[in-house]
Amino acid sequence: MATWEYATVPLITHATKQILDQWGEDGWELVQVVPGPEGSTNLVAYMKREKN
Repeated sequence: MATWEYATVPLITHATKQILDQWGEDGWELVQVVPGPEGSTNLVAYMKREKN
């Protein structure tokens, strides 16, 4: 059975693709993107990858 580790990543609106690409290169898979804290224009990404 697979086991997973998770991370939350703040996404800066003007650099979203670059941030997600970097995490993807490190083996992380995007699970969900949600709005950041109230009053913020940024987003938060939830990522997962299989533990080795």
